Amino acid sequence: MAAVAILGIMLTVASRVWSFSERRDKEVQLLYIGGQFRKAIARYYAFGHRYPTALEDLLTDNRFPVPRRHLRQLYRDPLTGDSDWTLVMDPTNVGIMGVASKSKLVPIKRKGFSDVEVGFLDKDCYCDWKFIYTPPARWNRGGNGPGAIPGPGPAPSIPTPGMPTPGSGPGAIPGPGPAPGIPIPRIPTPGK
Repeated sequence: MAAVAILGIMLTVASRVWSFSERRDKEVQLLYIGGQFRKAIARYYAFGHRYPTALEDLLTDNRFPVPRRHLRQLYRDPLTGDSDWTLVMDPTNVGIMGVASKSKLVPIKRKGFSDVEVGFLDKDCYCDWKFIYTPPARWNRGGNGPGAIPGPGPAPSIPTPGMPTPGSGPGAIPGPGPAPGIPIPRIPTPGK
């Protein structure tokens, strides 16, 4: 009788360890798949400066004479088992700038995320892990068409920290002009 009780306890512990391990594996898969969606959206955006209007646009991008593929397949959410992701829409509410899981489970991983996933720190739900692509400021120039980000025009020049701004002070980086090593032509003045 004692052997049956001990065996029951051991099976209970083993099943808990197994389910914890399985959930951790699914969490790793979610991070990988979410990263694939983020990269695919970035590639789509890089070739037209607008977001896709549907996830299927990542499979076959027909904006070009030869269609491009940014994603191999529409991955299933490893936590829910469905292909039904929460879509994170752009500010115009036309394009998709990211995806998130619909799972309401509490994440196991709380710290130790990569720089691009730093927003996942101490989140209380997998649904708060939003795999979003945000274009660099120099690409956010507005545009027309679905999924284009509205903007005032070309992004202003943003100085790099620790670097001088063009045309400011002695030893500054020169502003617009000829390339280095090319002499500036001098206009002759009358009488000289």
